[in-house]
Amino acid sequence: MNRRHFITASSAALAAASLPSCKSKETAAAGEKKTLTVFTWADYLSEAAKEGFEKAHNCTVVLDTFDSNEAMLAKLESGATGYDVLVPSSYAVEALKRKGMLQPLDPAKLPNLKHVDADYLAKAPDSKMEISVPYMMAPTCLAYLASKVSDPVESWALLDRADLKGRITLLDDMREVLGAALKSLGHSLNSTDPAELAAARDVAIRWKANIAKFENEQYKTGIASGEFHLVQGYAGDLIQASEENEDMRIFIPKEGTSFPCDDLCIPKDAKEAELAHAFINYLTGPEVAAENMEWIGYRAPNSGAYPHLSEDFRGSPILFPPAELFAKCEPIGDLGDKLPLWTAEWDKVKTA
Repeated sequence: MNRRHFITASSAALAAASLPSCKSKETAAAGEKKTLTVFTWADYLSEAAKEGFEKAHNCTVVLDTFDSNEAMLAKLESGATGYDVLVPSSYAVEALKRKGMLQPLDPAKLPNLKHVDADYLAKAPDSKMEISVPYMMAPTCLAYLASKVSDPVESWALLDRADLKGRITLLDDMREVLGAALKSLGHSLNSTDPAELAAARDVAIRWKANIAKFENEQYKTGIASGEFHLVQGYAGDLIQASEENEDMRIFIPKEGTSFPCDDLCIPKDAKEAELAHAFINYLTGPEVAAENMEWIGYRAPNSGAYPHLSEDFRGSPILFPPAELFAKCEPIGDLGDKLPLWTAEWDKVKTA
């Protein structure tokens, strides 16, 4: 995942100065440094937040990274241990829970949970935060070149434009493409209804006739350079690309989209569960969350942090869409034993 760093030097200094300075009880007494090992995405924790926690808890934070939820799940299922905090997407959290690989959270050790955005929790898979706490989220969007797309409509229907044939890309991702097709039809992007999935498959096949290719990486440079005129992509990538091409326009389709969230959770075999709770609570503190999200370029669903954000960041209609549009967005959910229904339809799309 690519991250956009919004934070300025002055705000970084201010945030660092405001970080807690008290040592944790368990480490202060002993005077020994413990190690907290976090399995996460690349560039997903600001240096100020990392150093602030290490100082406050007399510990060392070690980061190990993965590039996909599937890679993370595969590594853990193969027997990898030694992690104290995991940062998977919500649907992967559900899969880990189903496999008995996570431990329940102790709310008494997480007083900052009161700052988590209630509007997001209403649609979150783990709405009671029993095993996970929301960390960062950003929507999947469409982006187009204003000089190349006449009379644009902020809808998934834009993918049906025959005049853009060969200049469109879709993500090479079953959940994103079939999910978008489901939303375009007014269904949940997590639907497991066979009839709804079949209809979404037909929409995706229709879109496929217009695209240059399914693409997860080159769409960013492709639209920035003008090679592509309309792309489906991740908000962070597209915002970054738009800095290179002012002709770009990014939007969340009016029918809604996926608004995935990555969560903080503790593996069942964590050696430093106490320190892991302290880390999760620390990152959920308003000032730390605000500094961290501006550095990363994603939105932490943390109402307490919003007043601490810069006007530029808080004013983003992509990261903070209007309430009526956000209500139509959904996090990607775990399909469980219904996964074969999706893979069967996706195979038909790819071979059409």
